Amino acid sequence: MNAMHYRNATTDDVPALIRLYRRVAEISGGIARKSYEVTEEYVQTFVDRSLADGLIVVLENDEQPGELAAEIHAYRPGIELFAHVLSELTLLVDPAFQGKGIGRTIFTIFLDEVVNNRPDIGRVELLTGESNARALHLYQSLGFMIEGRFEMRGRTATGYEADIALYWQNPGFEFDGSIPRLDR
Repeated sequence: MNAMHYRNATTDDVPALIRLYRRVAEISGGIARKSYEVTEEYVQTFVDRSLADGLIVVLENDEQPGELAAEIHAYRPGIELFAHVLSELTLLVDPAFQGKGIGRTIFTIFLDEVVNNRPDIGRVELLTGESNARALHLYQSLGFMIEGRFEMRGRTATGYEADIALYWQNPGFEFDGSIPRLDR
């Protein structure tokens, strides 16, 4: 395997993230967005939100400087009622590196970071299409629990499918009766 390392993303990663998201969007079942929907504004927005009030981790390919092989991010929804929640989670792995355990590894790094450095986060949530069996298996093997279905949420080439809502609870989170402020 190529020499690679995991690290927290920075705003300098936006161009590489655009390229990564477009590569993944080109494959069937890659991500929900089409390649043309991966705009600079879209990527800059999730990077900014994740850096300001969430978490974003990338896998950098050392043999191709400036290229990323994987990314995961989530951020708080932005209101105090949900200040203990990371949401809008997205995980993707470059098609050339899929099936090598990279998705599991970067997700484990992400969750370890929440456990060890984000005591304010009690819950991580995500949605995935019901037909995405590999993703559902991965998420459940990492401790995510199925919490519900959003019927007819995703339109596919053959009709509609449900999105499956999953959540993971931070084992180190203890509710202390206070509500974290978002202006920390």
